[in-house]
Amino acid sequence: MRRPWRLPLDPVLTAAVVGLGVASVVTLGGATSGLIPAQPHYYVNRQVTYLIVGVLLMLALSRIDYSRLRRLHGAIYGLLLFMIVAVLAIGHTARGSQRAINLPFFSFQASEVGKVLLITALSAFVVGRARKLRDRDTTAQVMLAALIPAMLVIVQPDLGSGMVYVVIAVTLLFVAGTSWKHLSALAALGAVSLAFVLVAAPAVGVHVLKPYQVQRLTAFLHPSTNSQKEGYQQVEAKIAIGSGQKTGRGVNATQTRLNFVPEDHTDFVFAAVGEQYGFLGAALVLSLYALLIWRGLRVLLMAKDLFGALIAAGVAAMLMFQVFVNVGMTVGIMPITGVTLPLMSYGGSSVITTMLAIGLLQSVYVQARSAQASKGRMPW
Repeated sequence: MRRPWRLPLDPVLTAAVVGLGVASVVTLGGATSGLIPAQPHYYVNRQVTYLIVGVLLMLALSRIDYSRLRRLHGAIYGLLLFMIVAVLAIGHTARGSQRAINLPFFSFQASEVGKVLLITALSAFVVGRARKLRDRDTTAQVMLAALIPAMLVIVQPDLGSGMVYVVIAVTLLFVAGTSWKHLSALAALGAVSLAFVLVAAPAVGVHVLKPYQVQRLTAFLHPSTNSQKEGYQQVEAKIAIGSGQKTGRGVNATQTRLNFVPEDHTDFVFAAVGEQYGFLGAALVLSLYALLIWRGLRVLLMAKDLFGALIAAGVAAMLMFQVFVNVGMTVGIMPITGVTLPLMSYGGSSVITTMLAIGLLQSVYVQARSAQASKGRMPW
């Protein structure tokens, strides 16, 4: 039998990643050509570099037996908290947010890398409590372990990443077989907390979230009533997507090229896809995401153990939630929360984090193929 690390990667998963990487570079080439006239390819060149580094890290992680990470879950969780606290202590402030630490080539966002660390640490913790998953204490401990870093990143403020952390925790509990009563109680508690933060607390002068965050969370319900402030991005993004029609406007995509849509290379990159390449381009990108997420769910079913299944579930949930929220806020059905579009949005931390997550999926896949090969079966 061949060694596990020499078995091929998941070809479908790899193809989806390559397709999204190419789509990102092509889209950014059109959306950012006028942002820095002296360096029209500045963002494209950097994105290509991020993608290459990410691919190398993905390949390296795919060669590691993911089960070894289970023994390190305490150190991994400690590293997660340390990085987030370090950002709060020494991170630089930009546009009112203290989310990153400046490095020579890019700004390191601990909240992004923290998503992968949280998936690994929580998966190991849940496996260790596998026989007590129906205990209320286990559910509470898992949620508390996710809420601590979530609240720390929300303070930065980074509401989007905080939401992703919570979604990861709930998904791991669901896949592991936590009682429906516990999940229902979490849903009810979440609804009550949201009502308190958005309505009750501000009414008595307590602001858990910053005022602009509350306005962004509620503006999507009526963007046209305040289209010059909180609703501006969503209104302009919908105009850009609508103007793309079936096949896009190509070089005439002025809505995004002339920066009428702010952050059209990061949070609102899907608007650039819709305007430049129309319905066909947007459908292709969404199809690649569907392929990516489907393959993640397939790896979940193939996993040789519960730890691998939970890692795959956490990665799939992270990707699915970010795609749904990002595309949703672009077309006006979800609030603006600062969630990036995986592999499409410009940014080193986002791209590398996603590649690390894909690397974990590949590791689970490789180990599953190895286990099946030893039994004379080769899964696809």
